[in-house]
Amino acid sequence: MTDGIVPLYKPKGMTSHDCVMRCRRIYETKKVGHTGTLDPDVEGALPICIGKATKVAEYITFLPKQYEAEVTLGMSTTTEDASGEVVENKPVQTVLTKESIETVFRQFLGKQRQTPPMYSAVKVNGKKLYEYAREGLTIDRPSKMIDIYDLSLREETLNHSDEKASFRFRVTCSKGTYIRTLAVDIGKALGYPAHMSFLKRIKSGPFAAKECYTLEEIQQKKDAGMLEKTIHPIHKALQHLEHIEVDEKTADKVLNGSVMPAWKQTEDSIFLFLYKGEALAIYQHHPRKPGLIKPKTMLKSK
Repeated sequence: MTDGIVPLYKPKGMTSHDCVMRCRRIYETKKVGHTGTLDPDVEGALPICIGKATKVAEYITFLPKQYEAEVTLGMSTTTEDASGEVVENKPVQTVLTKESIETVFRQFLGKQRQTPPMYSAVKVNGKKLYEYAREGLTIDRPSKMIDIYDLSLREETLNHSDEKASFRFRVTCSKGTYIRTLAVDIGKALGYPAHMSFLKRIKSGPFAAKECYTLEEIQQKKDAGMLEKTIHPIHKALQHLEHIEVDEKTADKVLNGSVMPAWKQTEDSIFLFLYKGEALAIYQHHPRKPGLIKPKTMLKSK
């Protein structure tokens, strides 16, 4: 089986781990991993690493993500999404405008601290937050830095009905951003209790949802003897790294994991070596020997 990345469209109702298990059966290998958990109720892009590509899962996981989400104003819930119990109701009696929403959006752009919701898998004192929440407990939890790179309103989705208001937005953000918490915070800034009523991941790193395969489509490709067409080369997932094409002699050294002298092309802290378009290894500047570079992650061997 070819090593590489499968751009999977995760359906609602499945966990990310469920998707990995299905892919292990389809691709007939245990070496399968995902690149960033999506909640069971969320659909969208979930790149799956096959074979040696599992070594680069961490590099993809840390790439920006893009989502389309909907926030509903007038009601908050325990889980910050539509699945939770109602905590607070407040009729929406003002007419929201594009300008008022976009003014609030500007407050959320850039680096900021975000506190994870109680219904999340973050661990505190060795126990997941949702386990505390199910016991009816609310505890102090550490906030973390996130980055909102872009936040835009889908104006045509703005709706007022039954003393509630809702609208959809697109957000590009750093790893670990809780979109439901962002939705709740946007609601608070607009003066209302709120919850996230829809979420879809439309892009994960370089992989957009529109180019992803469903599990059914992957199975169909397998049945037709075209399964390898679903697998993208490893270097596509590493577009954010500097790519350096090497000659055969250097490629041989890279495949041996050699420590080598640095040169002008290797100014970035980590970079990818390729030979004839195939990813060989991720290298880095040697932490203890100035002027030298060493392997960080080997992707191909002799």
